[in-house]
Amino acid sequence: MHDGHDHDHLGHPGRFDERGAPLARDYGTRAFTVGIGGPVGSGKTALVLALCRELRDRVSLGVVTNDIFTREDAEFLVQNEALPHGRIRAVETGGCPHAAIREDISHNLLALEELMEEVSPAPQLLFVESGGDNLAAQYSRELADFTIYVIDVAGGDKVPRKGGPGI
Repeated sequence: MHDGHDHDHLGHPGRFDERGAPLARDYGTRAFTVGIGGPVGSGKTALVLALCRELRDRVSLGVVTNDIFTREDAEFLVQNEALPHGRIRAVETGGCPHAAIREDISHNLLALEELMEEVSPAPQLLFVESGGDNLAAQYSRELADFTIYVIDVAGGDKVPRKGGPGI
């Protein structure tokens, strides 16, 4: 068992009612956090941009992006005025994107904590966009309270059926 899940074979892609109970935590310390995952080019950053544009006038937001060796997604959000620059943080993972959202979440937690401490008013809702990864990407329950997984329809009709921990 690791991070609330095991790697036993499932006869299905997973069911919401079999998911573990939410972790109890203090949302005053860190706002409700939504993880946004999916393969490279599936539209994760476009979704974050659209969510920020829709919600920013009603809710105080913060965003953390993950890229392997660049800050490209964070720069895209700043250039497209998703949020003011100070409300967007970039994490350069330097390796497998899934590790930064599941096994070693420390860099993402630090970026989220910085947003909560340095931005005024403090974010009421946080988004963490993963670096592009395959269907095995799954957010640590300590990092994301809720996860949206973006799939690219051009990837084929089998993607939703084949599932994986991310789906």
